[in-house]
Amino acid sequence: MRYRAAAPDTLLSRELDMLVAVFHRSSGITHLLASPAPEILQALAAEPLDRDGLLAKLGEAFELGDGGADALAARLDELVAAGLVEALPVATGPVAAA
Repeated sequence: MRYRAAAPDTLLSRELDMLVAVFHRSSGITHLLASPAPEILQALAAEPLDRDGLLAKLGEAFELGDGGADALAARLDELVAAGLVEALPVATGPVAAA
């Protein structure tokens, strides 16, 4: 599975102390996000990534502790449910005939 953030022109973000308010124009809903959700959105804005690629990208910028992959999976599920991130199935090539 690959993930991509909602189109940048559909998101309006403002920092509010320790939180980030994200207005999703497509749904009309404002979400209050705590770290690492805003960082995940930012990382996925550049390009769709699978979970391992996203974990590696976030690991370059932040010190991730044990359980990082499980925590990332949970945050991705929350962002997908909120409509801020889309889960994209990975395309597979044609099966070769035997």
